[in-house]
Amino acid sequence: MNYLDELKLNLRESDCPFFSDEELEQYYHKNGDDLKKATYECLVVKAQDTTLSVSGLSCADTSKYFLRLASMYQSNNSGILKGGW
Repeated sequence: MNYLDELKLNLRESDCPFFSDEELEQYYHKNGDDLKKATYECLVVKAQDTTLSVSGLSCADTSKYFLRLASMYQSNNSGILKGGW
């Protein structure tokens, strides 16, 4: 599986398409070819409010779902800090 396919899988693109292949490639390279960082950024972008209501038909907001997914890929900065007193 190449990075583009894995990124699409992480972003649940088959269930809820949002990005073009070109956009995904840009996010991947923008994040230093780091799949985890690119996944996190794309999920945050995808988490925008997606509530839709048209003539009595409404679709639920999926932003919280994508933010929960993003939290799985967020860096936690668990390194050791150097003392600089």
